[in-house]
Amino acid sequence: MPNACPALGGLVLLLALGGCAGYFDTAPDRQLAKRVEERLQTDQGLNLPALSAAPPQTVEQALPRFKERLITNLPKAPPKSVQPRPERPAAEPDASRRLSIAAVRGLALENNLDLKIAQIDPKLAQLAVSEEQAKFDDLIFAKAKYGQKNTPAENLDVVTFTPSDADSPLKNETDKLTAIAQRTEGLELEAGVVIPLRTGAKVTISAPFDAKKQYRGVASDQYRNALRFSISQPLLRDAGIANNVAGIRIARYEQQAVDVKTRLQAIRVLAAVERAYWSLYVAWGELDVRRQQYENAAGNLAMVKKRVGEGLTAAVEINRAEIGVAERLETLIVAETTLKTRQRQLKLLLNDANLDLDSPTVLIPETEPTLLEFGFDREQLAARALDGRLELLELELKLAADATKIDYLENQTLPMFMLDYQYAGLGRDTGSINGAFDQTLSGRYSDWSVGLRMEIPLTNELRRARLDKAVQERLQRLTTKQLRELSVRREIYDALDVLGQNWRRILAARQNVLLAGLNYDAELKQFREGLRTMTEVLETLTRLGEAQLREVRAVGDYQVALVDLAFATGTVLGHSRVDFEQAAAR
Repeated sequence: MPNACPALGGLVLLLALGGCAGYFDTAPDRQLAKRVEERLQTDQGLNLPALSAAPPQTVEQALPRFKERLITNLPKAPPKSVQPRPERPAAEPDASRRLSIAAVRGLALENNLDLKIAQIDPKLAQLAVSEEQAKFDDLIFAKAKYGQKNTPAENLDVVTFTPSDADSPLKNETDKLTAIAQRTEGLELEAGVVIPLRTGAKVTISAPFDAKKQYRGVASDQYRNALRFSISQPLLRDAGIANNVAGIRIARYEQQAVDVKTRLQAIRVLAAVERAYWSLYVAWGELDVRRQQYENAAGNLAMVKKRVGEGLTAAVEINRAEIGVAERLETLIVAETTLKTRQRQLKLLLNDANLDLDSPTVLIPETEPTLLEFGFDREQLAARALDGRLELLELELKLAADATKIDYLENQTLPMFMLDYQYAGLGRDTGSINGAFDQTLSGRYSDWSVGLRMEIPLTNELRRARLDKAVQERLQRLTTKQLRELSVRREIYDALDVLGQNWRRILAARQNVLLAGLNYDAELKQFREGLRTMTEVLETLTRLGEAQLREVRAVGDYQVALVDLAFATGTVLGHSRVDFEQAAAR
């Protein structure tokens, strides 16, 4: 039996260690981790031509078809009547900076402060995983103690002798024991290792040693040594690999969720930067229109003054023309201020060291807008969004963490049954240290035990309440996921409708600009012939300017709608570097 018990302990240890190899290698974990990795590494660009059910069309291609839907008696504009868009005023080279949409994205990813803040979260999540894994680190311990005792004589208990020999004269004799004065030196040493196993067991292997010497009375030396092995294995609560690595699994799910959240923050920042970019583009367009309105009004004033000087027009027309110049000067000032604020908004998002918020550097958008009509498959985009939205993937990771937490808390409601096994090989010698070690290694003397411990709470309300809370939180998150899926589908459909609306706005505004330009030219011609007043000319000029502003804003809103559509699908517009012009040509 003494030889069988060490073998039994070794077998228990071998089985416990062997069961730890695949503690986190479950099929659902592998599939979810693979999906997260693929989602974070794949190209997340929205390929608009590939998702379009029909070849994209330019404004010039779509405008004739759009006109057919208008009122039938609307006069048709000649094909050559399209007014060229005014060129933006060229700023000084040292005071301006042209930026493409790709350059803006790169600067935002490199310098944006929101992204820098978000990039710390994955590091914190990794530290949380390391903290959970550290619970299974092996512990090496050692201790040493040296002491001396110099004790005086001491009266001990009164005893009655019961010798084994029936004829002994000490039989039934009563006497008092006295401890003589002694001086004792002692040295205690112990070293070992504690191994926490992922099955919930704790293994301790140690080698204690002590030496004691007495110098008074009867001098004696004693050396003791042992090799000890013990294991404590839970049988119900805290038993099993899944329960003991639950903290690691939850921390890893949280780490993956943080990675997804960080990528989502990057997409949000890029979407915000692109919106700010096109907002700046619109501000430049509005400034161009306001400047053109002011220059036309100033030109009309000069023309009126000349005609008044020649006696061809009444002098009151000068006042009317000057009022028109003053009104357009005010709108020009407002447009200039709007341009400055939108430049500052973009500078804030870029956070470039060379672009201070109040620097005089003028940002000029270099990328032309994508003026193509796409016929998207609504259901295909909705399915793509449900599969690609990072918010849904984050919720899926949290649901997996909730399931692991519920399994762990279910185990915690069980009673505690602990199996304890201990074995020690003993050695003792009065002559030398080597003699004690030899006896230990021989296995002649041993000390072993097997035992059970049990703890059963009377009500167990605390652990059951924690389990019920975790179940309710998971149910809440499942409902949240269903709501999020509905919200994603709604965002896709809304984005598609807004996109279509803004495209039609572009066509309507382009047609309006053509007609307003013809009307202004006609009114100006009639003014020269004396059939119209300058007030009527300025009214048509105002309508032309408003039509041009609506076109500029519609173009900007269309670009923002494309960005919103990409964001609704969980991607970034232009990330895949699609050449829209080549796609339209094909």
